[in-house]
Amino acid sequence: MFSPKPAGESSSLRSGGRVKRELRMPLPSPTNGHTIDARGITIRFGTFTAVHQVDLTVSPGEVFGLLGPNGSGKTTLIRGLCGLIPFAEGSATVLGRDVTGEAERVRSQIGYMSQKFSLYEDLTAQENMDFYAGIYGLSPSRTRARKEELINLTGLGPYLHRRGGRLSGGWKQRLALVCALLHSPRLIFLDEPTAGIDPVARRDLWNLLFRLSAEGITLVVTTHYMDEAERCARVGYIYLGHLLAVGTPQELKQLPGVTPPGTRRLAILTTDMAGLLGRLRQRPGVRQATIFGQAVYAVVDADRSLAELGLEGMEVHPAEPTLEDVFVGLSRAQGDADGTGSRRPPIT
Repeated sequence: MFSPKPAGESSSLRSGGRVKRELRMPLPSPTNGHTIDARGITIRFGTFTAVHQVDLTVSPGEVFGLLGPNGSGKTTLIRGLCGLIPFAEGSATVLGRDVTGEAERVRSQIGYMSQKFSLYEDLTAQENMDFYAGIYGLSPSRTRARKEELINLTGLGPYLHRRGGRLSGGWKQRLALVCALLHSPRLIFLDEPTAGIDPVARRDLWNLLFRLSAEGITLVVTTHYMDEAERCARVGYIYLGHLLAVGTPQELKQLPGVTPPGTRRLAILTTDMAGLLGRLRQRPGVRQATIFGQAVYAVVDADRSLAELGLEGMEVHPAEPTLEDVFVGLSRAQGDADGTGSRRPPIT
């Protein structure tokens, strides 16, 4: 949702300073009905490049996840696609309209939920809805019908007369979603919509998002939660302004850099996880090791026996990579490739 309140299908890896494309498919024509079709988007602030040469398409009704560390450029990319920040290079169409030349018309057809609760905390939930209906120029009859529909969708009815600032985190997000949906947008950007809310509220909000997707509404969601990324039809990973990979969660797990050739992944069950982790990190042939849940997960040279790894007699199983493995691997590879590591200024 754009608050009038004052401001307060390609996969790629970067190598040797140039973007190396992997599993890259030709971008479709901009007339093929994609909700978002971005080509070569670059956004700069002075001499600093916050988003670099991003190609991205998102289809109608798709739930698309955009992930990346803090300061990677996720929010900047979204603001660019909303027509709020100009492109230094490249172009994009959103809902068939050119973002640069028709920014106002684009914004009239999309919804946006910001990272921070941006409604008026001293107004009740109902007053906030009425206020935003007026901002969107809805007629009284349309406002009544749309409010009733969205209140039923979100279960917000018992909280209509509670001030926004006194709602819990989950209900604040539902209210923000209602206000973002009042004008019936066909595309919604949700910037970390579940940050700071409890697991039950997170699941309920995602159930709402899937209902919207089933109605043909396109959703672009940024998140730091890997379980949420697994829910998305496709995921894009952005790091230091570069969109490193785009694909389904399963496709990303199969990228060559995630489990390097000549290695295998193991899950080791033990009662002394911390001790085993320390020993593994000193063992030749162990590339990575970490604790997750009740096991130690390791990437080891495929030609090393369990005895050589100090695992003989332990319960060891083959393991599949997780999305967390994907993004850690991509981040490290990118940082090593361009030599910048985490020293670039933060842009969110």
